[in-house]
Amino acid sequence: MSKKILMIVGDFGEDYEIMVPFQALQAVGHRVDAVCPKKAAGEMIATAIHDFEGDQTYSEKRGHNFALNASFDDVKAEQYDALVLPGGRAPEYLRLNPAVIGMVRYFFETKKPVAAICHGAQILAAAGVLEGRRCSAYPACAPEVELAKGQFVEIPVYEAVTDGNLVTAPAWPAHPTWIAQFLAVLGTKISG
Repeated sequence: MSKKILMIVGDFGEDYEIMVPFQALQAVGHRVDAVCPKKAAGEMIATAIHDFEGDQTYSEKRGHNFALNASFDDVKAEQYDALVLPGGRAPEYLRLNPAVIGMVRYFFETKKPVAAICHGAQILAAAGVLEGRRCSAYPACAPEVELAKGQFVEIPVYEAVTDGNLVTAPAWPAHPTWIAQFLAVLGTKISG
């Protein structure tokens, strides 16, 4: 059965972490509405490409323009079956938006599936939904996960962790595992 999934994005969110789940979830039959505060359907956000090139942290390059397909002001969390929070730099300011925080809390209060990757954990921490939960994220977000009383799970960059309705991963190299675990939580069956 097709699910309706809300994806909250913003300028300079990580390109792969927006594009890949947006496309992959649609490819298996789900509807994904990508929204950004203060922007409407058809408007663009700028993405950033984060890469792991042997430096002490990721490098950042300009990514693609990503077209939003729904308007933030029109969405109601109750109309969705699941939530996706990509990483990149966008979460550092999206977590300051009370409407974003309210939406995130709704998905946890109703125990609906939530997938967050990389810096998406910053939004989870700000929403106060990590207490007692196992959560992976980009390693620089570990202090925020722990300050939010979550258990930071340090795993290889290509792995993911599921804790009940929450699926998290460190960064985009985990897409195959992260998306597969999220599909399992969604109850999506793929036959070959």
